[in-house]
Amino acid sequence: MRKVFIADAHLRNESDENYRILLDFLEGLPGKTDTLFILGDLFEFWIGYPRVPFRHYLPMLEQLRLLRGKGVDIVYFEGNHDFHMGPFFEKTLNARVFSRPAVLDLDGKRVYLSHGDLVNSADYGHRLLRFLLHNRLTRAVIPLVPPIAASYIAEQLGRASRKNHGMRREKWDYPSILRRFAAERFREGCDAVIVGHFHLPLMEQTTDKGKRSLISLGDWISHFTYGEWENGEFSLKQYKP
Repeated sequence: MRKVFIADAHLRNESDENYRILLDFLEGLPGKTDTLFILGDLFEFWIGYPRVPFRHYLPMLEQLRLLRGKGVDIVYFEGNHDFHMGPFFEKTLNARVFSRPAVLDLDGKRVYLSHGDLVNSADYGHRLLRFLLHNRLTRAVIPLVPPIAASYIAEQLGRASRKNHGMRREKWDYPSILRRFAAERFREGCDAVIVGHFHLPLMEQTTDKGKRSLISLGDWISHFTYGEWENGEFSLKQYKP
């Protein structure tokens, strides 16, 4: 059985093309996939309320529920657009939810998994924003904030993020940052590093002291790329409906 890794769909409206394409992809996983790893920013905005208030995400939530019912385990690493995942993911889906990076054992391989938004240590503004959104105080006040107000704030943050995305690409050499970060994890004993966040499809392997793999997952907005672990090998693939 294989394991599949996705990130950065930034789903907004169920009528959007990328929303429909991802639903189609997920529908084909049961029977040949044992675990789906979601490495953050599946949604343009998600913050965990006691109940699900975002009705435009119901088709995706239903697809995930069907996957879980057909035996596909779900592991969710929170991103910088989705956090405090709430009871739906932990109770309804019985998903494993990670708020921070983690090293997991996958069939004997030590794999570093993360959304990736902490990889660039020089992006101080983003690190501050993550701290503000992910801390316990924010989680405690979530039930007090009307969902419509939270959605409005998220839309403003999303616009600012999209506006600055191109500027960040010009300012920083993402492939070099990823390579340096992965090299550090390899020295710590990891066999693979898999991240999202950068919207950059990239896979590189080295055979120094055993095969090591770096995978940057790309996105489900323009690239429709995903990672895969099958038959003892990692790969980066593109979904073509």
